[in-house]
Amino acid sequence: MTMTQAEKEQDSGKEKEKERDKEKEKEQQRGVKRPIAPAAIPEPAQEQIQSNFVIVIHPGSRTLRIGRATDTLPVIIPHVIARRHKQGGQARYEDAWLLREGLNKAESSEQRQNGLKMVDQAIWSKKMSNGVRRTPVSAEQARAYNCQIRPAVLDSSSRVKWTNTSHHPNYLVGEEALYVNPSDCYNLHWPVVRGQLNVHSGSGGSLTAVLADLETLWSYVIQKHLEIPLKELKYYRCILLVPDIYNRQHVKEIVNMLLHNMGFSAIIVHQESVCATFGSGLSSACVVDVGDQKTSICCVEDGVSHRNSRLCLAYGGSDVTRIFFWLLQRAGFPYRDCQLTSRLDCQLLQHLKETFCHLDQDISGLQDHEFQTRFPEAPALLYQIRLGDEKLQAPMGLFYPSTFGIVGQKMTSLQHRSQGNSEDPHDEHYLLSTQSKGDQSSKSAAERKAVSRPGGGLDGELGCQGRMGEMSDMPRGCGSGSAAGGGMLGEMELGPTQGECLMGPGEAEEPLSTHLSRKTAIISQFESKALGLDKAILHSIDCCASDETKRKMYSSILVVGGGLMFHGAQEFLLHRIINKMPPSFRRLVDNVEVITRPKDMDPRLISWKGGAVLACLDTTQEMWIHQREWQRFGVRMLRERAAFVW
Repeated sequence: MTMTQAEKEQDSGKEKEKERDKEKEKEQQRGVKRPIAPAAIPEPAQEQIQSNFVIVIHPGSRTLRIGRATDTLPVIIPHVIARRHKQGGQARYEDAWLLREGLNKAESSEQRQNGLKMVDQAIWSKKMSNGVRRTPVSAEQARAYNCQIRPAVLDSSSRVKWTNTSHHPNYLVGEEALYVNPSDCYNLHWPVVRGQLNVHSGSGGSLTAVLADLETLWSYVIQKHLEIPLKELKYYRCILLVPDIYNRQHVKEIVNMLLHNMGFSAIIVHQESVCATFGSGLSSACVVDVGDQKTSICCVEDGVSHRNSRLCLAYGGSDVTRIFFWLLQRAGFPYRDCQLTSRLDCQLLQHLKETFCHLDQDISGLQDHEFQTRFPEAPALLYQIRLGDEKLQAPMGLFYPSTFGIVGQKMTSLQHRSQGNSEDPHDEHYLLSTQSKGDQSSKSAAERKAVSRPGGGLDGELGCQGRMGEMSDMPRGCGSGSAAGGGMLGEMELGPTQGECLMGPGEAEEPLSTHLSRKTAIISQFESKALGLDKAILHSIDCCASDETKRKMYSSILVVGGGLMFHGAQEFLLHRIINKMPPSFRRLVDNVEVITRPKDMDPRLISWKGGAVLACLDTTQEMWIHQREWQRFGVRMLRERAAFVW
């Protein structure tokens, strides 16, 4: 008996349905998360991604690094944009570079002086390699010489010109923006400050304006430097590097801008610290990223950033530059017209810091140096300068941040739990609120019990959220089988929540509300303190759950970013870490290692390089968020696909 065509189709349909059910069952047994995107969105099963069609973007506060994943080096430009005034007579506005809030408070000067005393004490107490103590050099000794210096004219013209704006461009980017004549009708904006979008109440400070600046800046670089027409971005994918402690709203808006406005076909969002381990070829490390304006520290293990160990310090290389200028002035800096309000003077000071400063205790006494100034519409000048301890004192500000004289500002940030998002109703808050009452009461008891546990870390994770969030901290598709994932989860679950270690033992039966308000107060007090770099590293490692993980971190302290590229920095940091380590870990001293140039690479490019490595891995297939998915599901896709707890 022959089957009709319709019957055949019906039969094969039933078979396919059975196969699908079997697949579902298998996945459930394996504990695989079902994708939230329904079958209505057809995606190519496992398409081969060409790395030359992936653009890696690492947006820093001072520098933008952007390039194809196949490029040896990214395009590197100052992350700044100049926008032409819309009408004549408009007041000029310029984002500050080396100046910041909190420097002109009554206590700032006293705080700076006290910080400097601690720095001098530390310099004197550490012997040089020949066993002799350093002889301190006072600023007065150099001042007498520097005050009588007059510059020599090298050339009647500096051969440096202001950017030509005679054709009235609407905007200028990077180097061209830096060299816009202050008398021209342009506002200058740095869209990223201390790792976050530079949203402020001044001109061009709204979220919409800052995102428009980013879009214009990045689009310009992609067209001009990467030579990719914007209409072709629909064939390209993008990897965006974000800080370890990120602002969810900002990340969401940037992803929307890249997929919706600029038209990339897909995106992966990943954290700078994890990318730094990829870029340096390390499986685990305590990543110390010293940038221009912020320093972030985080322990990364097998591609997972431990949420409890994340710290962001609100200081970096530009604070060292500013304190170096203060020390230069005390020593009679011969370039008398230098102003922190002038962007070209700021550039010169950054250069002087990079040239002269060091962390080598064996370099002592007074030394003579020279430097040039080349400014538009001015002659090229050569200055002589005599310097002593200033070159060592300035970078030591990173270890004694009160030297920076910043008063009344939040100096330490911790990873706060998500406040929730109306577009993503089934987030961790939803999971918590739908837990059974029994689970919730046992969890609140565990919260209180955690107080008496020794060790641990701290965080802004307020509320009775327990540790469930960490379950999804395993990167999807990063080779973590369920067994390996289980082991990792066990480790993460063990550590007390961040904040507990600061609190000390509370009342045994303290009500949860009292416990949490006490925790909030202690955390906000902690966040107002400026931790020195070495103390922050020790704190971050101490927040890891197990001794085994801590041991791994001590043996692999990876320093990236451009803020600690001083001669002698590796030995200096190693010495301070070993001296301040908890006694229980002292026996591991042989294994403590500070890595400042893995594979002899430029530490400023390591995270970008890690993003490029990420693009080439087959295991990142499941992390791509496609444009159509974003349009349909929005921020839910970040929770579903990001390789970290969103």
